[in-house]
Amino acid sequence: MYDERTDDKRGKMLDAVRMYYQLDYSQQEIAKQLGVSRPTVSRFIQQAKEEGYVVISIIDPLENNDLLAGKIERKFGLKKVVIVNVPNYTDVVVRKYLGVAAAKYLDNIIKDGDIVAATWGTTLYEVALNLQDKHVKDVKVVQLNGGVSHSETSTYASEIISLFGKAFHTVPYFIPLPAIVDHPIVKKTIETDRHIRNILELGKKANIAMVTVGAPTEDSVLIKANYFNEAELKLIYEKGAGDICSRYFNINGTICSQELDQRTIGIDLNDLKKKEQSILVAGGIRKVDGIYGALRGRYTNVLITDQFSAKYLMERP
Repeated sequence: MYDERTDDKRGKMLDAVRMYYQLDYSQQEIAKQLGVSRPTVSRFIQQAKEEGYVVISIIDPLENNDLLAGKIERKFGLKKVVIVNVPNYTDVVVRKYLGVAAAKYLDNIIKDGDIVAATWGTTLYEVALNLQDKHVKDVKVVQLNGGVSHSETSTYASEIISLFGKAFHTVPYFIPLPAIVDHPIVKKTIETDRHIRNILELGKKANIAMVTVGAPTEDSVLIKANYFNEAELKLIYEKGAGDICSRYFNINGTICSQELDQRTIGIDLNDLKKKEQSILVAGGIRKVDGIYGALRGRYTNVLITDQFSAKYLMERP
């Protein structure tokens, strides 16, 4: 039998929960609007949940990130993916948030006797600025590739390695050389120097490497450092997805120019693959192709990135 009183009560209950959940009214304001007591409004809200008129869904962004991270790990064969929630997708903001996350990750994994190698650039500088002091024994810190600039643009190479050394209470090893030289024979000659060779070998032996990916754009630190002629820049802009340790690769992870690669001072990307922890810290709209190419090339086995870049990586075939 139809009961008008029951129907009226249900109508008031639905009005109450609409005002509470959709319009953000307080229970006192709802009581005044409906001409009922505040405890009655409270009972309406509870009853609506119990009878299924209101379904509350809690979305935990960290939980969602864990699911997405697991999918990316499986897709690219990675040991670990850390996804950082950033409030917006601007390069400066992304770098700052990734810097904090990567510094924390390194702090968690580093142990006595480790050899930590790092490249340079603005992202790694943010990591270095956020490193916490940690008392570990017999740790070595080494620069992975040359970073002396030919222009006024700073690569932050010496600052980064110095800060890494300070955090882990060790004297760091620098490569006081440009990233790329003019001829392969120059590189070979430089690498015959006993001191340089020892530092390069230490980078090769490092069990932890932390790198970022550079974008092939005019405001990239590597390009602004004035290493390339016009023909080389054309090649980089047309084919390059990004670079790691100053070595450019395409979207499939294949080195763009063997000739340029043979003039680059620092770790070979095939040696980077062999690390116990080869950590790529990168994010932002201009770097997503470079990240994708790096993962396709399997140069790193750990990725620390933002949630927007992570979604792109998962959606791209």
